[in-house]
Amino acid sequence: MNPSDVTTDNKIGKLYDIHCPSCGAPAYYDIRKRMYNCSYCGNSVGIDGAKRERKGFREISRRKMQESLKNFDLQKAVCTGCGAEVVFDVGHAVANCAFCGRSLVRKAFVNADNIPELIVPFIITIAEAKDILADWCHKNKGKKEAQAIREKIDDLKGFYLPYELVRGPVRCSVFRVEGGRVYECGGFVDEVFVNCSKNLDNQLLDAMEPFDLTELKEFDFSYIAGHQVKTGDISGDELVRRVNVEVGEDYRPVIQKTLEAKAVGIYANSNDVLQMPVLLPVYYLAFDGYMAAVNGQTGKVSVRAYKDSKYLLLPWWLKAILATIVGTAGVALGLFVFGAGEELIYVTSGCLALILLIVFLTAYSQQKEETYGLETYRKIFTSRGGAYIRKGNKLVQTKDEREKPVTKPVFFMDIDGRTEEVEIKFTTALRVVRAIAITFGVVFLPVIIALLINGFNFSLLNLGGSAVWFCITVPLAPVFLVKFGRMDIYDNPWIYLVDGNGKRTRYKPKTNPKEKEAIMLFVNDLYKPPLLWLTLFVILLFCTMVYLTAFGFD
Repeated sequence: MNPSDVTTDNKIGKLYDIHCPSCGAPAYYDIRKRMYNCSYCGNSVGIDGAKRERKGFREISRRKMQESLKNFDLQKAVCTGCGAEVVFDVGHAVANCAFCGRSLVRKAFVNADNIPELIVPFIITIAEAKDILADWCHKNKGKKEAQAIREKIDDLKGFYLPYELVRGPVRCSVFRVEGGRVYECGGFVDEVFVNCSKNLDNQLLDAMEPFDLTELKEFDFSYIAGHQVKTGDISGDELVRRVNVEVGEDYRPVIQKTLEAKAVGIYANSNDVLQMPVLLPVYYLAFDGYMAAVNGQTGKVSVRAYKDSKYLLLPWWLKAILATIVGTAGVALGLFVFGAGEELIYVTSGCLALILLIVFLTAYSQQKEETYGLETYRKIFTSRGGAYIRKGNKLVQTKDEREKPVTKPVFFMDIDGRTEEVEIKFTTALRVVRAIAITFGVVFLPVIIALLINGFNFSLLNLGGSAVWFCITVPLAPVFLVKFGRMDIYDNPWIYLVDGNGKRTRYKPKTNPKEKEAIMLFVNDLYKPPLLWLTLFVILLFCTMVYLTAFGFD
């Protein structure tokens, strides 16, 4: 098996594995074959079979929880302000909501349906969490958030928060917001946690991830002793939306790199993923607009900025103006290098700027989505370093920070009637050089030929001899730049077919026979009267321009 095909490893506990129906060994998802493959006997498990296995696990887990619940006395409290619902021991004092500060109203005895069947237990105690948060405040004492939180650290409370643990295959439609084709890609998401609380800040909670799933346990009520449990309060539709958004955000950095753009559109389809409700350990603090969270397993701190930050997205028409300025300056520099006079440079640049503006306004107006204006967001500050682990009775922090695992998506395209795995490339060095060379070569073609004729004698060179050519090609230069330097590159990427061994082969689409026939007919017509006389006239005019440019008018 190709190592790149394996999407996960034995770090995931058996509670969340998909197992081979033949031998019982873990089965891992193969993105290329779109099914789970047993790493031991080679048997395959379809997506529907994987879902049935998880459904069976849930039914067994629910029955165990109903039995276990008989040994525990639990109640729930509902916030009169934000509606948050908290499960707690009957003997545990619950006075105010930790999420908004309003009063809590006790409700009837809770049943097992309020509790997910998996849990990651607390590793860090409340005292240790307060020390970790205090340390973050000390290291960031220049921040207003740190100064305010330091005064309220004693109000930090531990909760088991409701999440959906998402694992499985996904499909995404992706595109550049500024224009271009829509591409399809598939992947496998692993260790994705989706917050199921309506009023909690998703960014704040995401920032304190990841969790270590080697500690994932089957739920038992003994784990929640001394801790409060917040129950999920979002609808099924909202959960699906959050899953798709979370998957899209996990893939965003890879998609941005592949499509060579920051502004990308990602529409994720997660219908085939496996979802399991899980409780995650979190220490949470919220007051007067300040929010902080401490990962109850790893000790990672996340703090939400008190005020919004802003950034400016340029409208498409302003991008066109900036591109016009750059393009005009480039041609003016080229004329200056070849010794053109000031008057010729000014006149040519002025005419070019007008044409460029029209061309770029047209090109950038193809933008798929409106992405301009002043955007606001909240910064999230996080602690540095790795997870905290216990050595003996002492809690120590590791050096290496654990990153969230993201499997690189695989792109697929319809090639000659078949869906094939591909790699796509846009602005390769060769394509950029070609775009610049074509544009430069067209604009200065008679000058280049003239230098070849006169032996590169710049003293004899007279750019006035090519004035007619410049009047025609300089306005067309931006067309070539847009065509070969932008539209052609992003509408027609280089495509590489990838076989089962990872070998890449460049795929060149076949020329449309009708297009080829139309081109040949046009070329043949150029050498037949009456177009023949026009063709001869253009050739004679071009040769005259070359001669006058090479040797002047004397």
